[in-house]
Amino acid sequence: MRGKVEICGINTADLKVLKNDEMMALLRRSRAGDKAAREQLICGNLRLVLSVIQRFLGRGENVDDLFQVGCIGLIKAIDRFDVNQDVKFSTYGVPMIIGEIRRYLRDNSAIRVSRSMRDTAYHVLQAREQLMSSTQREPTVEQIASHLGIPREEVVMAMDAIVDPVSLYEPVYSDAGDTVCVMDQVRDKSNSDEHWLEQISLKDAIAHLDERQRNILALRFCQGKTQMEVSTEIGISQAQVSRLEKGAIACIKREM
Repeated sequence: MRGKVEICGINTADLKVLKNDEMMALLRRSRAGDKAAREQLICGNLRLVLSVIQRFLGRGENVDDLFQVGCIGLIKAIDRFDVNQDVKFSTYGVPMIIGEIRRYLRDNSAIRVSRSMRDTAYHVLQAREQLMSSTQREPTVEQIASHLGIPREEVVMAMDAIVDPVSLYEPVYSDAGDTVCVMDQVRDKSNSDEHWLEQISLKDAIAHLDERQRNILALRFCQGKTQMEVSTEIGISQAQVSRLEKGAIACIKREM
């Protein structure tokens, strides 16, 4: 990310870090209605927001936007934190900031997804984090489905629905200036430029044949008839059909 530079007009090199006793004192004052203490808490935890948004970089989102959304999560965490609980503020604040950023990304996705599907995906992500925390390994789809009490298919559909779209021109490999893009791996070869050019060349070559040659080729390769059936239909011998067919194919090859 940008490092020690300005984000949203804030110089990240000058961000203050609060000690735990300072934090608790300011939180108590903030809960009592002290607006200045609340402001100090926000400024003193901006580094926490910066550390969280790093995991969301690389999605094409503006860093300033993510930072601002993260600050909203931070403010919510400050306003809702219970100073009587034996929990560090960061332990409570980080999930709040993450949740706010995820809601922003979910609601502003390039692909519109239904509210129910987004909610399911949000619960799946929460369950994944909980299972990873308890088992110290990546949970399977079946484990997540069992944890939430929903079918495996719903978990898969929900996760697929929130996957960020990838540009067809996204590089997937580059070597000495020769770049391979996503489009090169998924394109339909039957509809490539080369295919269309071949089709045009073939039509032009067939147009140069005489009517009887075109008729024989149509009967043989479009209708799937045998040379004997063609000979019966147009009133010539099977040997003549064979000779005319070979001549027509040779003519097409020369034209192309």
